[in-house]
Amino acid sequence: MTRLTTDIWVSAYLRRLDLAMIPAFVVHKGDLTAGAVLVKLSTLDGQAKLFQRAFDLMSGAREWVVLTEGDEAEVDASIAKQRGFDRDLWVIEVEDRAGRHLLDEDGLSG
Repeated sequence: MTRLTTDIWVSAYLRRLDLAMIPAFVVHKGDLTAGAVLVKLSTLDGQAKLFQRAFDLMSGAREWVVLTEGDEAEVDASIAKQRGFDRDLWVIEVEDRAGRHLLDEDGLSG
């Protein structure tokens, strides 16, 4: 199975969000080929969730999990810390009052 490069996956994700009329933008652009991706979901009320992709040890499947959530400033601090460890990291910010992020949809979940 061919793996998508990160920049293609990010472009496809941003397009799906756009089609659903969910505002999103790239906060930090990482390695085009294999950079990891963090997705910050801001509900525009001072709260946020930060998602990262992880492997399910039982099934080996890739899934999105919540890395941290709560006060948006604390989530931003977590992102800064992660960027300190990984300069190739992509950060995407999604803004949706209803909390939609689409990461659980087919083609994006794994």
